[in-house]
Order: sequence, then structure tokens, then C-alpha cells
Amino acid sequence: MPTFSASDGTSLVFHTDGDGPPLVCLPGGPMRASSYLGDLGGLTARRRLIRLDLRGTGDSATPRDPMSYRCDLLVDDVEALRVHLGVEQMDLLGHSAGANIAVGYAARHPDRIARLLLVTPSVMAVGIEITPEDRLAVVREREGEPWFADAYAALEEITQGRATPERWEAVAPFWYRRWDETAQALQAADTEEKNQEAVPVFAGEGAFDPQATRAALADLTAPVLLIAGEVDVAGPPRAMAEFAGLFPKAELVVQAEGSHHPWVDDPAQFVSMVNEFLG
Repeated sequence: MPTFSASDGTSLVFHTDGDGPPLVCLPGGPMRASSYLGDLGGLTARRRLIRLDLRGTGDSATPRDPMSYRCDLLVDDVEALRVHLGVEQMDLLGHSAGANIAVGYAARHPDRIARLLLVTPSVMAVGIEITPEDRLAVVREREGEPWFADAYAALEEITQGRATPERWEAVAPFWYRRWDETAQALQAADTEEKNQEAVPVFAGEGAFDPQATRAALADLTAPVLLIAGEVDVAGPPRAMAEFAGLFPKAELVVQAEGSHHPWVDDPAQFVSMVNEFLG
């Protein structure tokens, strides 16, 4: 496995697969190993995916300082990867919570971004408000599903600040277009692939400066593609449209019936959208 050293000496691992120009991929979770991204629905047919295992996840080493899991500090690891790859610019993809790292990198190193791809991104880095009704409204489109009643009741409790592990487990079907064996296997792996110690640090005090990030993104010259899911409880289309509006050259695509993992929900459509954007 290819390795490189972060600025603090932590040994980090990235995984490569596929042929073609490189696409650096940052996983979500937050702090989940990159293995769940797989081949991103078949992107490896035309792109060489470079999946980074963030520090303390997957095959990367655990850092000496646990505070280095903070999102703004993880940006430095992405820059160390770019230097290791020996490229002046890179195409960068961030999924879910990983989009916070990608956006932070674009704000800090705009000249190093060739193209930026945000897949059902988290909005913490840019401070967009997503209301309980935003989330409840999009999932009501799935009322016919056999698991809907229990999942919706759990989501209502979570949005009112009454989250429990059992309620989070109950809403899991909302993260996928189909709650089938593939989705259930991906979801089951989430806990074991995630660094639970790092999760609260990732978004801890000082991790985000939305005002400064927004100002920097307003000057980003690189093209941006934001892929949203029509029924994504984590990133409702209204919020995703607001996110796309922060960039001068952004395109928003809402995947029909898509949820939080669009390359799983409709691989062919996802690959087509990404390949068209990347060229």
C-alpha cells in the first residue's frame, strides 16, 4: 500500500485503483475508512481513484495527538498527499463529512484545485442551516416503504434533540435508495470502519470558520460539481442549492430518487454525471 508522511510524521495510506487521470477521494463518516467508497460505481473504468485513509482510520497510523483529528487540521494531510503525488493541481472529491475537508482545502489552496466534486456534502464547514422540517419533508417522499413508519418516528425524535443509538439505527434506511442487502452490508460496516474516538474531535471547537470559508469559496475559479440526492435526509436539495450558490462556477445535479450514497443508488447515472464533469 502506498504511504506518505504527514507534516507531524504520522504515516498515512492511500489506495489506488483504476486507469486514467487521478481523482483524489476523501471519505465521510466522519472519520470512516475509505474502503466503503469502493470503485464509486465504476469510475475506475476511466479514472484512477486515490482513496485516502484519514489519520487513525483504515490502514493509516494513529497520530500521537488526538486533537489532530480536527477537520481544519486534516486539510494539511490532503496537501501532504498532493505533494507526495507530485502534481501541481488535482481533481478532488469529498463525500458527506469528507466534503468539509475538501471545501477547507479549496479555501486554503485554491490554486491547487483543478476541479472540485462534492457528493451529498455535509454543510458544517459553510454554516448552512438545515431545519428539522427540511429533513422530514424529503423523507416523506418515501412513505410507501415497509420500514417507513418506524424510521420516520425515530427521525422525528432525533430532529427534536432526542437521539439515541437505537433511533440512529432505525433511520438507517433513509441513507439509501433501496434498503437491500447491499445497503444493509454497507451500513453494518459503518461502525467498525469508523474511528469513534475521532468523531467528536472532527467537528470540535475551532474546526470550522464558516464566514471565512464562504469568503474564500466566492473567489474559487475552479469548476465545481455538487451532486445531491432527491430524498437525502442528510443534505436536502434546498440546502444543497444554497451550498452550490457559494461558488462562482458551480453546477448542482439532483439525482432522481437518490439518497446519501448516489454511486450505490444508481451507479450508471452517477458515473455518467461525474465523467461528464471531469471530461
